[in-house]
Amino acid sequence: MSRNFAMIKDNTAQTTHAMVFSDDKYSATLATTTDTTLTVPVEHPKYVAIFSYEPGSTVWVANNTTAAVPAGASFAAVSSELNPVAREVAAGDVLHFISPDTSASVGVTFYYE
Repeated sequence: MSRNFAMIKDNTAQTTHAMVFSDDKYSATLATTTDTTLTVPVEHPKYVAIFSYEPGSTVWVANNTTAAVPAGASFAAVSSELNPVAREVAAGDVLHFISPDTSASVGVTFYYE
């Protein structure tokens, strides 16, 4: 279980916030166009999920629905987001990941609210 932020001094001696290392960290290397899932921990009602991606990777992420890679050159309504940085999620939500790349490494770190 990880708290959100620690108060620290930066290199100019100013007080700032820093994220602490979380105990809730997960990673996977995605196979081409294979929906891969991760269930959000259930110890707390809400979390912030912080995503990290292999540089240059294209990863589509969806919450509680299958992730999909865009299928055309025109805009359409979708349920997936391209390389999101952070999102609020609820305990037990199922995150879905997919990539058109031959492989893409993804990390997810959870912080509770």
